Amino acid sequence: MIALIGKKLGHTRVYDAKGNAVPVTVVLAGPNRVMQVKTQAGKDGYNAVQLGFDDQKEQRLTKALLGHIKKHNGAAVKRIREFRDFSLAVKPGDVLSVNVFAQGDFIDAIGVTKGRGFEGVMKRHGFRGGDMTHGAKGWHRRSGAIGCRLFPGTVNRGQRMPGHMGQVQRTVQNLEIVQVREGDNVLLIKGSLPGAEGDYVIIRESKKNPKTAAKSK
Repeated sequence: MIALIGKKLGHTRVYDAKGNAVPVTVVLAGPNRVMQVKTQAGKDGYNAVQLGFDDQKEQRLTKALLGHIKKHNGAAVKRIREFRDFSLAVKPGDVLSVNVFAQGDFIDAIGVTKGRGFEGVMKRHGFRGGDMTHGAKGWHRRSGAIGCRLFPGTVNRGQRMPGHMGQVQRTVQNLEIVQVREGDNVLLIKGSLPGAEGDYVIIRESKKNPKTAAKSK
């Protein structure tokens, strides 16, 4: 698996060879620094690579995180993420750019969705709501009865109710890379990604349509 840590910059559109407008999300995905390499033969017992992204001042890091970074001779960064079974042969100190991906590759984007605050059942779950007429008063946007009569006499587990909406991790699969701009460390990805502008996202090789499968076609 190949993956990078990135930051969602915004949205725009580009034109393909046929002149069609393609909506894209602009993601700053480099440089990613290799912070640590774990191997199954070593004390960790599994294969993984830790990547760091977005430079940070040392005084703004915790002592524990700064100690971990200096132990592996890395640079201070804002985000560190570990990826298991990394496909590329790397060593601590290496810098990965967006050129690990190519135009036409398919990726999965992982991010945290926008927080919507406290929402009712119509907004959160798409409930119909109550009648607007025929004497209905005060039940226009409510869910209705949630009980179970005599048995079991409690609300069902998992009952859909009002509550906090959004701000959860979501994965969008099989998004196509339209352009790779190595000079700007930017990927243009067709479609939308979870999260707001400025949020961090994970761009990984598509699990359902990986690069190896594309090369074999």
